[in-house]
Amino acid sequence: MNGRLAGKVALVIGGARGIGAGIAARFAEEGARVLIADMLSAEGAATSRELHGEFISVDVSRSEDCEAAIAHAEKLHGGLDILVQNAGIYPWTLIENTSPEEWDNVLAVNLKGTFLAARAALPALRRRGGGRMIFTSSITGPRVTSPGHGHYSASKAGINGFIKAAALEFSHDRITVNGIEPGNILTDGMKQHRSASFIRMMEEAVPLGRLGTPRDVANAALFLASDDADYITGTTIIVDGGQTLPEGKDFRLSPE
Repeated sequence: MNGRLAGKVALVIGGARGIGAGIAARFAEEGARVLIADMLSAEGAATSRELHGEFISVDVSRSEDCEAAIAHAEKLHGGLDILVQNAGIYPWTLIENTSPEEWDNVLAVNLKGTFLAARAALPALRRRGGGRMIFTSSITGPRVTSPGHGHYSASKAGINGFIKAAALEFSHDRITVNGIEPGNILTDGMKQHRSASFIRMMEEAVPLGRLGTPRDVANAALFLASDDADYITGTTIIVDGGQTLPEGKDFRLSPE
């Protein structure tokens, strides 16, 4: 690898598995010292051991947990350069059946957690003289949606708005704030909880002919974390294999 993050300290919240674990692994490959934070203690600790990193148990919806994670990174490594907030939940419930409690829980983790993580990391990044904040959004909400994801869509669209505001506010501290909008990513969780027919259906909706992998998303995160993205802030990168491009269901070159 090229050591694009050599000497950098990265905190990946929601890094125990799936996309977050992919980001943590990619950062470690490029020389970053990685701290994984997650509520999934057993999986998070295992992923950290594989990457020769550290793990801390964190509920991103709690301000004290976010602050503790930042403090732990500074204690271990003397500072923080990169924050990734990837933690998120996505229950499937139609709007008419969504309780206020479920709505609040989804927004507490996905959207409030983004705010709390950013607020907690800001002083640490300032002490470093700048840094990177990267948030996992989604194509669901900002670009498209589906039944059963009203709360999830609202939370992810909110993240995109937050990214713009934070990028503007933190710009004078040399902190860039960006996001990634994954499409359908073939994680272990999707394999476990979705049928083979569902996965094939989603593959057929992607012009590039396959679902994304955690590494596909991680490569975008690596770019945003690297010096190559030093002049990029307040935006998101769509990583969806072209899924959001077609006007209709049939995107063949010569539809019948």
